[in-house]
Amino acid sequence: MELGMIGLGKMGANMTQRLLEGGHRLVVYDRSPEPVQAAAAAGATPSDSMADLVDKLTAPRAVWVMVPAGRPTESVVETLADLLASGDTVIDGGNSNYKDSMRRAAMLKERELHFVDVGTSGGIWGLTEGYSMMVGGDKAVVERLRPIFETLAPAPDKGWGHLGPSGAGHFVKMVHNGVEYALMQAYAEGFEILKAREDFDLDLHEVAETWRYGSVVRSWLLDLTAAALAEDQDLSDIKGWVADSGEGRWTVAEAIDQDVPSPVITLSLLMRLVSRQEKSYAAKLLAAMRNQFGGHPVMKESE
Repeated sequence: MELGMIGLGKMGANMTQRLLEGGHRLVVYDRSPEPVQAAAAAGATPSDSMADLVDKLTAPRAVWVMVPAGRPTESVVETLADLLASGDTVIDGGNSNYKDSMRRAAMLKERELHFVDVGTSGGIWGLTEGYSMMVGGDKAVVERLRPIFETLAPAPDKGWGHLGPSGAGHFVKMVHNGVEYALMQAYAEGFEILKAREDFDLDLHEVAETWRYGSVVRSWLLDLTAAALAEDQDLSDIKGWVADSGEGRWTVAEAIDQDVPSPVITLSLLMRLVSRQEKSYAAKLLAAMRNQFGGHPVMKESE
């Protein structure tokens, strides 16, 4: 199948390679010439602009957009809306907010263009393991794109699904990331409890390896945890500062909007914010209050 690919960052480049290996014809574009040249060397057709990319595709065209969420995606979609023709399709494989995807789908529909949103998970491992893809859009359009999804997925019949209309794919991916936050926080807290029991002198890598097989808590995240602990279970070179991509925040906001209690996901997001505080004023104030009402000792900065 023929496909245009815009955005050749790490994930976009890996997806391009997987599609080329699957026998698809790809026309690629990126603002930086180096990844375009690398993709061309692997067999893709290079282009020097989005207009050039569209010109090199055969109608009905399908263009996969793999750029950062927000304004970058908005700009690319707006440009493509002016370049594409009736019956063409824009696929957003990034981590866009599902409400933006619904709006973009409506805008493109007015121009007789299709929009498919694909929540994509798999990260740097997707090239070898395949990607999990949560797809939203018109059923007939998704069916026409089936060869692309079957190639990118772990198997043609595993790891991807058409989950509903435009917006549904990014909505499911948003919640997926909220669940991911909670799972990661649970593993992190559990291993911290294990590490705190110093008299047992636990080998945390061995614990992770033991849990990986047969245990009810086995998972790919645990596999990755074991890999990290194998290198250095003290994690001495890693600072405990944890970023968030935004989708965890969107999940918590959606839970509030829908009156759905989600304390575990919410707390896992808040713990990421805690990780970024060198010094917590709130913690200082808690200590001061305990000292005021109970005479409990406080530790000074100099101690």
